[in-house]
Amino acid sequence: MKARKTIVNFILIFAITLIVSAGVTFIWSLSFHPTTKVNWETSFQLAIILSIIITILDAKNQKLKKE
Repeated sequence: MKARKTIVNFILIFAITLIVSAGVTFIWSLSFHPTTKVNWETSFQLAIILSIIITILDAKNQKLKKE
């Protein structure tokens, strides 16, 4: 059950981060450049990095609460 919760948290954080960063890069491109493009490379990199970091920190926090 713990592994399933960790995977669900990872996917949830990944999805939220991907959507927000894609929106931010779209608005940035729309505001400061004449194009309306989403920088998918940056969005995926940020989503992967934040998902891994936040999931690890959450797992460590849960472990400390149990002790």
